Amino acid sequence: MQDSILHEGINEVIGTTRLNAAPMGVILRGGRYTLALFKGSHTAENIVRDGWFIANLIHDPVIYVESAFGDLTDDVFTTEIIDSTEMHRLAAAEAWVAFRAEVIGQSSEAYSILLTPLREEILARSIHPVNRGFNAIIEAAVHATRYIMNHDPELEWLIRHHLALARKCGGEREKQAAGMVEELIREESL
Repeated sequence: MQDSILHEGINEVIGTTRLNAAPMGVILRGGRYTLALFKGSHTAENIVRDGWFIANLIHDPVIYVESAFGDLTDDVFTTEIIDSTEMHRLAAAEAWVAFRAEVIGQSSEAYSILLTPLREEILARSIHPVNRGFNAIIEAAVHATRYIMNHDPELEWLIRHHLALARKCGGEREKQAAGMVEELIREESL
């Protein structure tokens, strides 16, 4: 796929599998798409079982937080038939890329997944200026998913730093997402 929606580096997306969504980093290096997935997640189980994955591009920090820490309701998904396979993507996605997904390696903790692009679509041609608040929510959410597992004080500091940036630089959705992350961390600290 030339001139793909995704670019070289790690692309932060909401990955969808069978009625499941989670923030993921799709890695594109040298024309090769891969994912690193922790074992035990619904996303990993679904990819190993079903062999497909959709990268959804959406510019809503609340959806990133909701999908990182909980399950989205079934009504936020829509179905695409690709290569005779029923796949689910986010109905609100601005763009998406469907992939065949194959396990090419694993450790005791994670899978290495090779992604082969099947189809992509741009649904909304929106311009999103760089917003440090939005980016800070992504960073806070990534750190918070790890903090929940190990309660590392350094991660907690990073989360609080990024939440302050989100509140300073973001709009209302970033501030709402920051409050959601803060509440999750508060509950974990009790």
